Amino acid sequence: MPSFSLAVPESWWEFDIRPEGRDTTIRTLVDERVRETPELAPYRADMSSMLRKMAKDAHDSGALYMGCMAENFDGLPLSATVTVSVLGAKNKQGVALSTDPRAIAESLRAITARREGDAWRKVTTVEIPEVGTAARTYGVEDLPVAEGDTRTLRMVLTQTYVPVPGTADQVVLISGASPVLDLADAFHDIFDAVTSTFRFV
Repeated sequence: MPSFSLAVPESWWEFDIRPEGRDTTIRTLVDERVRETPELAPYRADMSSMLRKMAKDAHDSGALYMGCMAENFDGLPLSATVTVSVLGAKNKQGVALSTDPRAIAESLRAITARREGDAWRKVTTVEIPEVGTAARTYGVEDLPVAEGDTRTLRMVLTQTYVPVPGTADQVVLISGASPVLDLADAFHDIFDAVTSTFRFV
C-alpha cells in the first residue's frame, strides 16, 4: 500500500489511534487545546473520553488513519470522524472483485427513504484531484454499534472508494461519519472537501 496524505480542518484532531500510543497522545492534545482555549477546561474529561472512543472504534474497524472533530457548542457535543482504511477487493467467497470505480458504484446499493426521517443512501462517482475517479455513497445510514451487535446507530455517512494504483486487488476506503443528523448536508460537504485532499505520495 503506497503512503497517502489527507488534510482535515485546523480545529480537528489527528493522532496515533493505536492502543499503545493513543492515551498519551490524546492527553497531550487535550492539554494543548485547553491551554489555547481555557473556556474548554470544564469539558476536558468529555473531550478526552470522546476522542478515546473514536480512536478505539477506528482502530478496531481496521483504520490506518483518523481525523476527528470533538467540540462542545453550548453544552451540545458535536462530533465527526474521517477514517482511511485499505480493503481487499474480494467477496466473501474469495473471488476477486473489480477495483474500477464505475464497477464499484454499480455494486453498491442505493437506499430510498420511504418517509421523512428514514435512512437513505445515494450512490455516485466523483473526481478527486490528482487521484481520478472514485465511487462514493453518501446518506444517513443505520450502522452496527459493534461487530456482531444487532443494535444500530444512525449516522451521517460518506464513503469514498479509491483504487490503489499499481494493484488490482486493493481499494482505499475514506469514510466520514457523524451522529449529528440535523447537520447532515453540512457534514456531507465537509467530508467531500476533506476527501478531495486525499493523495497517494
